[in-house]
Amino acid sequence: MTLNTFCTIYLLMIEVLRLGHRPFRDKRLSTHVALTSRAFGASKLWYTGHKDLSFETSVAGVVKNFGGSFSVGYIENAITFAKNRKGEGWLVVHLSMYGLKLQEEISKIRKAEKSVLVIVGGEKVDWDFYKLSDYNLSVTTQPHSEVSSLALFLDRYFAGAELDLDFGGKTKIIPEALGKNVLKT
Repeated sequence: MTLNTFCTIYLLMIEVLRLGHRPFRDKRLSTHVALTSRAFGASKLWYTGHKDLSFETSVAGVVKNFGGSFSVGYIENAITFAKNRKGEGWLVVHLSMYGLKLQEEISKIRKAEKSVLVIVGGEKVDWDFYKLSDYNLSVTTQPHSEVSSLALFLDRYFAGAELDLDFGGKTKIIPEALGKNVLKT
């Protein structure tokens, strides 16, 4: 399925808000949140904390080579941003190890037929995000990574359809049982 077909089927936007980026500690983790967001069907990653142009440039390089229209943006006030999205009619979903079970709530989120802002935490998530969110979802009730939470949420939301996306990039990975087959166009 091409990215355009996918976006036509899923007319609603999925954006991710990564809280509390710290370049000196979180560079790889934030990059993995961005790459997971992109690969699993989100259209944009917003991040807070410290503005990091090298992080933004790194993700833009992946998009340039592998395709798609994914982008990264920095915001200073995450609460205001999330409130604005909610005021625009978006569903706000916060992923953590607390809250209602993902597997029991995902169908309600899909049926809401609204664009979704998915919030993933950093160091410590402010209580205001729990209160603001339409859904606080537990992705297991154990400590884990925001990358794994995000991947599971997006996969459950899109019911696996995102796994067959064709981003139309200059670089494509050709699946094979053994080895690496990379096609450059």
